[in-house]
Order: sequence, then C-alpha cells, then structure tokens
Amino acid sequence: MLPTITWDDDKVVLIDQRRLPAEEVYLECLDYIQVAEAIEDMAIRGAPAIGIAAAYGVALGILKVEESDDLDQKFALIMTRLGDTRPTARNLFWALERMKKIFDDHRHLALPELKRKLVQEARDMDKEDVEINKKIGFWGRELIQDGQNILTHCNAGALATAGYGTALGVIRAASEQGKKIHVFADETRPFLQGARLTCWELARDSIPVVLITDNMAGYLMKKGKISAVITGADRIAQNGDTANKIGTYSVAVLAKEHGLPFYVAAPMSTIDFSLKDGDAIPIEERSPDEVKYFAGQCITLPGIEAYHPAFDVTPAEYITTIITEKGIAKAPFELNLAKFKG
Repeated sequence: MLPTITWDDDKVVLIDQRRLPAEEVYLECLDYIQVAEAIEDMAIRGAPAIGIAAAYGVALGILKVEESDDLDQKFALIMTRLGDTRPTARNLFWALERMKKIFDDHRHLALPELKRKLVQEARDMDKEDVEINKKIGFWGRELIQDGQNILTHCNAGALATAGYGTALGVIRAASEQGKKIHVFADETRPFLQGARLTCWELARDSIPVVLITDNMAGYLMKKGKISAVITGADRIAQNGDTANKIGTYSVAVLAKEHGLPFYVAAPMSTIDFSLKDGDAIPIEERSPDEVKYFAGQCITLPGIEAYHPAFDVTPAEYITTIITEKGIAKAPFELNLAKFKG
C-alpha cells in the first residue's frame, strides 16, 4: 500500500490526491507554508491525514528556525498558519495541540534537541495512526457479514489517514478475514473523492466496487441492494453528532428510512469532547468554483451563484454505531464514548 505521507530527509512527501486516479504524483514540501497549502488545496485530505500533515508541518517549520530567530513568535506563526487551513477537521487541532505540548515541555532544551523532539513526535503520530486504524478495522469487521453490500460516502481509506483507513479499514479487515464484501461507492460531489480515490484504493486491493452517483443511494436501498452504510468522520461531538463530507447526512436519513445500519469509523482523536452537540461544529465553506467547474470547464452559466459547504452534520439518532480504536460505542453516545476517553 502506498504511503499517504512520509518524512524523508527533512522534507514532507505526500501523494497528490488531486491527480488520482490518472497519475500517481508525489509532492515535496520544503517548508510549513507548502504543507499548509497542500492541506488547503486538498492535495492531502481526510481528517487523520490532515492531522499528520499538520504535525509534520510544525516540525518542518521549526527546522528552518535559526538560533537568532524569535522562537516563540515563529512557533506561534507556524501554528496559526496550519490551524487556519481546514476548520472542520478535529484531527488537525488535536495534532497541533500535541505538537504544542512537546514544544512547551521541551522549550528549555537547546534548539537542535527541541527540533529533534518535534520531528520524532510527528513521526510517532504517523506510525501510531496506522496502528489505530488497524484496531478500528479489528473492532469493526465483526459488524460486517460475509456477502454484504456496503455503501460508503467520500473516501475514508488509506489516503485519508497515514495508512489502512477508517471506514475502508473496516472493509479491508473484513476482506482479510475472507469475507466476500461488495462495495458501492458514492461519487461524492463536487470533489469526487469516492469516484477518484475510494474506487482507486479498493481496485488496488481487489475488493469489488461499483461506482454510483450520489443521488442513486435511495434507489439501491429500496431495491434491497445495500446491506449497511459505513463512513468516516471529520469531527464528532460528545453526543455522537458527526460531521463528515457533505451528503453524508442525506445518506444517513435514507439508511434509517430503509432500516439499514449506519456505521461511523473514526479514531478517538476525531471526537471533540468540548462540544456538546453538532450545532457547535464549525463547517468549512469552500470556493463555489469547485461546484461550478469540473476538469477546468464551467458546467453552468458563468454568472450563476454556487454554494459549497464542504461538510454536513449527521445527528446521533441516525447513527447505529461509532467504531473507534478503543472499541464499539452505541447510543447513548455521550455516555459510551466517554468510557473510552483517556
């Protein structure tokens, strides 16, 4: 499996997800600003992967600091720039908070040693994320039955993490058990993460996948062609309300109407225990041009207005189970997720 992001000789190397599936092109980020731009421009995306990229960005930024620089001011600038990239992804801020703790705890060290500590922390987070995803897969695979048809929305696979994946990690783990899994992948407009990325990943793993448009899900559910739905998450409030790629809420409503389980797979770092419910989750609004243009071509009249919230929030009442590396949580989520905390 190709790495989503790596630390190589004091630079950050990541696969450019904007170019998939046509080309496998890698970007080299030489400073934290380039990392921030890669996150903003969706060269790298998916909440866990964004968190790892941000951690590497902090390490890369501090590596460029000289002894004569104002270290505290420079660190604050790095943190602010990276923190401004994608407001919905909880993992971004979790990673920055973790890097800040290392900085604060070791601020007294000589600069070369402080740099080493920050680089090591980012690399540790990268390695830990893969193991966390495999644990999510371990817990979640028991929810998937042999022969089931699973619908997923957006991409929550290896490309959205440091490796293996969350929602696709569950599917991978079930497949590795020998279960015959068939996946329907929503195309996921407007950025087509399902069409371009999920299908690419599953095809590489020889897991059967059929691409559908976002508005086909209800039809397939009514025809009995879908057994369950599983998605990732970008931020989960303490009560279980879950922010994920725009369109997820609609799929969850359809699943409940048709009596289908709706599973969310995410690491504990995605859960924001400071937020009571989903109303407090910040929703990123991206450029309307991402809705109006496809492959560089305007698909509507140039003067038409467009609206592009990148995420929506699925209320906890529509979610059957939240799968984390600590185990499986069911309602009441506020109580059962809290048991995994710490």
